[in-house]
Amino acid sequence: MATNRKRRSPGVGLALVAALLTPTPAGAEIILSRGFTVQVYVTGDGFGTSTGAGGRGIPGTATLAVDHAGALYLARTGRRYSGGEFEYLSSMYRIPVGGARVTPQTEARYLHGPPLTNAQVSGSRGGRELFVTTFDRDRRVGVVYRLAGGRTEFFAGGTPSEPGLPPLLVQPEWIAVNTAGDIVYVADRDRGTVVRLDASGRVLDDLRVARPRALVMDETDHLWIGSDGSAEAPWQAGPGGIWRVGPGGERRLVLEGPVVQGLAPGPSGTVLVADRQAGEVFALAPDGARMSVARFTDGDAPRGLAVVPTTDVTRAAGLAGDLLVAVIRGGVFQLNEIVRISGPSPELVQRPPASR
Repeated sequence: MATNRKRRSPGVGLALVAALLTPTPAGAEIILSRGFTVQVYVTGDGFGTSTGAGGRGIPGTATLAVDHAGALYLARTGRRYSGGEFEYLSSMYRIPVGGARVTPQTEARYLHGPPLTNAQVSGSRGGRELFVTTFDRDRRVGVVYRLAGGRTEFFAGGTPSEPGLPPLLVQPEWIAVNTAGDIVYVADRDRGTVVRLDASGRVLDDLRVARPRALVMDETDHLWIGSDGSAEAPWQAGPGGIWRVGPGGERRLVLEGPVVQGLAPGPSGTVLVADRQAGEVFALAPDGARMSVARFTDGDAPRGLAVVPTTDVTRAAGLAGDLLVAVIRGGVFQLNEIVRISGPSPELVQRPPASR
């Protein structure tokens, strides 16, 4: 397991795209650019898998988000893409600054909010509001909730108010919010649309995209969409695609191929992408240029991504700008760990190279 030997200055959300840094191994499992360090931030013991075997890690989590104070929210994986009798109903985890080692005996202290069906957490409004999507496979109804001030509040979707009307959302996935906080985007994978809502949850319009799932807003107010494309489930090979949509609605396919597992904002209009199939996190520029940030070996693979927001509180905690990655260890997707990647100061930032 790779560990952090030296505290680095914050700003990995910016510095991860430093094109002049050369790769160097960070232990046997994760290969990083030179100058970056990695440490396990959240792990666990005593949890089993579907086969009954135990291992290192916490119950699988595909999405994560960080609030303005540095608390990490993890939504545990549900049954979103396959049928069966089982429905995954559980509370999310809320991990305090500093990380955690979770066991069945200590799990209750980290559970947060009411039990939800097939929950995913993503999207932030000012770092003080996070959004959670859920959906019921049998009823084909999805809901968006808002997390704020320790409360979970209804935001949009749910059962229509009048009989016979179709639900607003069927399978809501990720959420993104523009920098002003007055537009909320929701990816509805089942319907093949990205729905645009106002600040109160009222529908404005939508954008057609094949199987949209991952969303993120970059610092230039462009929306990035990770589409599963032809993949019936996100663990399949695809091909998928990554779209970039401007504030005026103009859109362009930036990269075709990866079925995106996670997106996080980078500097200068770039995004960070988790590619589970390739076992890699890479930075992607608007013109399609890309640079490898972290490569995973020995059956490990990245899943969700989140960049810690830069606030006075996160600076004081030494977390500001760091990248948190949900990692599948040794191919066992039911158990994951969260690793923290820290890097050099933002002054070293360079644009990703044009070559791929």
